[in-house]
Amino acid sequence: MKPILTLLTSLGFFAVSLQAEPVKMIFDTDMGNDIDDAMALVMIHQLAKRGAVELLAVTSTKDHPLSAAYIDALNTYYGSPDIPIGVVRDGATREEGRYNAVAKRTGENGELLYPHDLASGEDAPEAVSLLRKTLASQEDGSVTLVQVGFFTNFARLLDSKADENSPLSGKELIKKKVKRTVIMAGAFQTILHKTKHLEYNVVKDIPAAKKLASDWPGELIWSGFEIGIHSTYPWESIAEDYEYLDRHLLKESYLSWVRNPPHDRPTWDLSCVIYAVYPDRNYFYLSPPGKVSVDDEGRTDFAHPKQPGPDTNDRFLIMSNEQAARVREAYVQLCTQPPR
Repeated sequence: MKPILTLLTSLGFFAVSLQAEPVKMIFDTDMGNDIDDAMALVMIHQLAKRGAVELLAVTSTKDHPLSAAYIDALNTYYGSPDIPIGVVRDGATREEGRYNAVAKRTGENGELLYPHDLASGEDAPEAVSLLRKTLASQEDGSVTLVQVGFFTNFARLLDSKADENSPLSGKELIKKKVKRTVIMAGAFQTILHKTKHLEYNVVKDIPAAKKLASDWPGELIWSGFEIGIHSTYPWESIAEDYEYLDRHLLKESYLSWVRNPPHDRPTWDLSCVIYAVYPDRNYFYLSPPGKVSVDDEGRTDFAHPKQPGPDTNDRFLIMSNEQAARVREAYVQLCTQPPR
């Protein structure tokens, strides 16, 4: 074997592992405000089963106790009941999500249909403390952050001070430990013939969004509103592909959330997961490097200077029609896999 490796090296080839190291991921979500948060977390678990992801923690920016309970139910359903969960305090949205109460549903004998240990977010650690603890425990430059909710948790992490978890400030800790940050937020192309779209994840906490856009110490990959409406999840899959179980958490959650007649639902958050795990698989194109800014209304603008500098660390996803078809199929295949 050694002579072969020597020959390959002499010819300019390099021996590499057949399986890449799993992406070490922290998933930050406003679980309950839209069903695609749940679908994105399902994808993470399915990719973890393949060895492509190591889910380090999940943090919620939805300030309702059932958001964390639902996350724990979903994690447990997909075979990972011990994933640490952190929650926002004094967050942007405090109403109960349409499908979060699925976590509380019981059978005829009062048993939870979807068992889990965390009954309320009030019993979970505060998100920034968990983020700092998790980052501090990882190797330098090894963690991928995926944010598909509001900017609250990551902005507070950015402002955090040294504590028992790390002597570093939040900004220093991010710079040292984070490899890549992918966020679902903003709009960078024309939406319904309009050049101005105030995207939900941004407008719900504009000060936090402005802070992240201006002060984040590393590359930010933005998946804009246009990506989600160009990669819908097919209704036929919801109706037909989850029937291998009498009760399926994802299907039940989807039907609890969607109130419109059956339709192919735009799915935004899933794009961040697929890019974060497979950035080189040609699921998306990337814009040139530039700088995203957030104004007082919550509008996102992208500036591409002729001479990119150290502050031009933003890019946004671009997707062709052919890529949209591939992405859509990847979503279906991952989401519909059996939970265990």
